[in-house]
Amino acid sequence: MKATRFRTPRRILVAATALLTLSALAACGSDESADADAPRTQADAVTVSEPWIKAADKGMTGGFAQLANKGDEDVTVVSASSAAAQSVELHEMAKDPDTGAMVMQEREDGLPIAGGSTAELAPGGDHLMFIGLTGPLAAGQEVEVTLTFADDSELTFSAPARSFSGAEEEYDPHAGGHDG
Repeated sequence: MKATRFRTPRRILVAATALLTLSALAACGSDESADADAPRTQADAVTVSEPWIKAADKGMTGGFAQLANKGDEDVTVVSASSAAAQSVELHEMAKDPDTGAMVMQEREDGLPIAGGSTAELAPGGDHLMFIGLTGPLAAGQEVEVTLTFADDSELTFSAPARSFSGAEEEYDPHAGGHDG
């Protein structure tokens, strides 16, 4: 007995292959576009608005801004740096347990920003402390600042120096290891 061969018309095979290829490409494309909107790093989730630094001739000064976490996951700023200072620390105002007075201190665990929220860096509250200015910061001067996050990602922004008569802090050069 002779075996019968079934032949699929070539047009059907070409059409089926094309349909499968288009389906696979469409699926990949939709995944990529959904992922393109999602932050890939902690720094990608954060936007900086209203940044500024208190103008100062020497010593130390403060930096301020609004840090908005547009992502769903919490992020943490662990450090900051700028060529305008020998070091930049994340500071907070906290109550001294012995005296009850409000004191400025370094945030040892960084600055957490919950998903979908904004952290305010403001005079009298959380702020960036520029220690050992490398030169005077005149009003209007732009200063580049880099924030580093817990996942080692970085976000760099520019902040203008401003004259500011408030927060005339006196820094004790022996407190907290800072040179004033």
